[in-house]
Amino acid sequence: MCAGIVCSWEDTRSCLMALVKDMAMSHGPAPHDSPNTDGVDPDSSLNVCIEDSYISTGDDLIAIKSGWDEYGMAYAHPSSGITVRRITGSGPFAGFAIGSETSGGIANVLAENLNIFNTGIGIHIKTNSGRGGFILNITVSDVNLWNVRKGLRIAGNAGDHPDDRYNTNALPVVDKLTIKNVWGVRVLQPGSIQGIKKSPFTQICLSNIKLDIAAVKAVPWICSDVSGGALEVQPAACTNLTSTNGMNFCTGAL
Repeated sequence: MCAGIVCSWEDTRSCLMALVKDMAMSHGPAPHDSPNTDGVDPDSSLNVCIEDSYISTGDDLIAIKSGWDEYGMAYAHPSSGITVRRITGSGPFAGFAIGSETSGGIANVLAENLNIFNTGIGIHIKTNSGRGGFILNITVSDVNLWNVRKGLRIAGNAGDHPDDRYNTNALPVVDKLTIKNVWGVRVLQPGSIQGIKKSPFTQICLSNIKLDIAAVKAVPWICSDVSGGALEVQPAACTNLTSTNGMNFCTGAL
């Protein structure tokens, strides 16, 4: 339910019951590809709703985070109960993102009814070794993509580290991600799902994804260290997404 405190979009760190609504955001005088100019970043926040907004920035439009490496693990405040819906926007990086700062954990996220155009990656879920934390129970649904470089990326090798004190053995857990009802036109690459060898991504469900690939030569999905299911995905998804357990989860998640 999207109701609660109206939280300033400039700083949504450690928010509780925040509503960001009816907003029009532009990168303004900054160059279109200005790094670290995300639109809205709920960080270590609970019960946040972002809806009915237009965002044009030089980085990710919306990126859900929960702390960076050892500092995020020490703070230990997850982002959870987050709803993103009816968002339209463009930018050179991701339309909707989770991470890569996920060390406090991110769970129970619903993103739906997104219209993303002229963007690097439509949906980007990202973490890295040394992050620790978790990404659990994520649903992204009803997404329209137009003129994007890559439709979907789920990555276990994204982002750098604040210093050299991070724990290389702190591996994130990525489980129960459902991405469904995605349509794309003028997409250069369908996507990639690349987990971590010592901590594979599990129960990844792709369903009803139709991407019109603009490249002259067909570009396949790229997958590694991942299991799950794929139903009605075009171009055809990786064979990694055909495990019995993964398909059972995928069928039950829809």
